[in-house]
Amino acid sequence: MKFELAVTDPGSSARAGVITTDHGIIETPIFMPVGTIATVKGISQKDLKEQVDPDIILGNTYHLYLRPQTEILKKAGGLHKFMNWDRNILTDSGGYQVYSLSERRKIKEEGVRFKSHIDGSYHNFTPENVMEIQRAIGADIIMAFDECTPYPCDYRYAKNSMHRTHRWLDRCITHFEKTPPLYGYSQALFPIVQGSTYKDLRKESAEYIASAGAEGNAIGGLSVGEPAEEMYAMTEIVTNILPKEKPRYLMGVGTPINILENIALGVDMFDCVMPTRNARNGMLFTSHGTINIKNKKWEDDFSPIDEAANTYVDTYYTKAYLKHLFSVNELLGKQIATMHNLGFYLWLVREARKHILAGDFSSWKNVMVKQMNNRL
Repeated sequence: MKFELAVTDPGSSARAGVITTDHGIIETPIFMPVGTIATVKGISQKDLKEQVDPDIILGNTYHLYLRPQTEILKKAGGLHKFMNWDRNILTDSGGYQVYSLSERRKIKEEGVRFKSHIDGSYHNFTPENVMEIQRAIGADIIMAFDECTPYPCDYRYAKNSMHRTHRWLDRCITHFEKTPPLYGYSQALFPIVQGSTYKDLRKESAEYIASAGAEGNAIGGLSVGEPAEEMYAMTEIVTNILPKEKPRYLMGVGTPINILENIALGVDMFDCVMPTRNARNGMLFTSHGTINIKNKKWEDDFSPIDEAANTYVDTYYTKAYLKHLFSVNELLGKQIATMHNLGFYLWLVREARKHILAGDFSSWKNVMVKQMNNRL
């Protein structure tokens, strides 16, 4: 994997760059649609590629390990072939999913023992077998196994958890270097900064992760319930330490406003289930604010869904028609809203890139944040 930093915005720390892997080019900043179980929910791979056009999507190690299971993925030739996706894929480590199973898991130095949410069977994740699972999945970028702390989290727990994440990283790197890729192309390993919302821990963790010399770095343990101001403060501490010549990935973030503010702090890569999950609940993101399409006010509004027209659905269907589909619980409504939201997220990061390259990102960002705060 290679990363070339093209330019930094003169009024902020926003960056435009290019990541190159064996599956192609990723122009940053980038948003990665979440394809948890070998599909981005509510949209086909064909429409995803032709309408949303992401350079990279995300898969989930925990879920893919349980279903369809790594042996099936190996037989298929990896996740790319299994789901017929010839562009880049990133997989998270499963650490966040294990964290979310707080009633079903036990964390020890060796790793984590957890109960499947599907059938209650017991499984173990260790730094070593998570590397092997992600080799079998075959993503272009894979994540080190970490412990994601909850919010709020007391200082002692956060510190002990952070040091465990660092020790697990050392084991991940050792095992990653001993296990070759399975499908004839390279994979890059990203470690993850932890430390909850404690400035000294975030600084210490960022320094440790930077010293690992990985091809890219991630920031985890944010967007777990902390106020946005805390998220931004922790991100700024970390991005000031992580090497400028490596891509930076802020995991699980977030709203369109969160993304723009974190781009301004020097983050290059994002993922979040929000555009697809909120779409299924009738919330549409636009450059002028959010729309709850279930509201009665839209039932006789025959204007296009979004005149900005990031995907074909934005002008092909009207607000009144989409409101009707949600009223009768028609699956098509969720599919239309999903394509719209994903199209908007990819438009947003690509527009941000244009303004970084043009040197006026900060002023554009401030206008966009104000507009997107509106409830339409």
